[in-house]
Amino acid sequence: MSLKYAVGDLTIHRVIEQETSFVPALEMLPGLTAEVLAENRAWMRESKALDDQDVLLLCFQSYVVKTPHHTILVDSCIGNDKPRPRPKWNMKTDDTYLRGLGAAGFAVEDIDFVMCTHLHVDHVGWNTRLENGRWVPTFPKARYVFARQEFDHWTEQNAKAEVAPFADSVLPVVEAGRHELVGNDHEIGDHVRILPTPGHTPGHIAITMGRGKDDAVFSGDLMHSPLQTLYPELSIKFDVDPVAAAKTRRSFLERYCDTDTLCCTAHFPSPSVGKIRRKGNAFVCAAV
Repeated sequence: MSLKYAVGDLTIHRVIEQETSFVPALEMLPGLTAEVLAENRAWMRESKALDDQDVLLLCFQSYVVKTPHHTILVDSCIGNDKPRPRPKWNMKTDDTYLRGLGAAGFAVEDIDFVMCTHLHVDHVGWNTRLENGRWVPTFPKARYVFARQEFDHWTEQNAKAEVAPFADSVLPVVEAGRHELVGNDHEIGDHVRILPTPGHTPGHIAITMGRGKDDAVFSGDLMHSPLQTLYPELSIKFDVDPVAAAKTRRSFLERYCDTDTLCCTAHFPSPSVGKIRRKGNAFVCAAV
């Protein structure tokens, strides 16, 4: 299984925290019918996107990208020692993630930027770690880049009732003065840009990388299962605006269809990375 990709002058490493069953397909995708699931069951099981009980299999991972100038971590996964309603995530104490980072050749001090596609629980978890009873930034030298619209949305939600991942994995970074709130025109050097992709959350972004062109794109939670490339209209139950998410997804797939851009998905089963190709009126993410 490939954990490392090279494209243009980028080197991309996958750091996997968990690859596991998540939510039954028919529950996760409210628009999915039993008939459509039956038509797609064989290839989904074969590609490890669906288990024997018709539960979606998802990968939870970060991407660490070396550009000629910076080392950038995209989405920091689930994290340890954090109270979470999902049993596999609750008060975790394993060293899988940090071992994976080390195996890719990185120490936490090597990360220059942490970029979050959005601020959901499984994308911010390792932003912080517990040290002497308090949350501190895991990546001590990194600037943490948050999309302003996304940050404002969760600030507002957290003011009404505490949002645990925001409180333990985002605010401590702000308190440590390590964050940057950015607009959609933000760039890092000549290699890193933001692509607004609202729908899953109000300020969700994809991140594009490459000098002068999109050699790679990190799609975040624009899509969770390869089934959504074949049926872009299928939004998941966690999308704050399912209609906007479906529209965003199709326009994203159109944008990268039949290009050489490497699409690095957050949650597709391994290898998780591929190129978008047209299939009838829809698309596939063809593994490279």
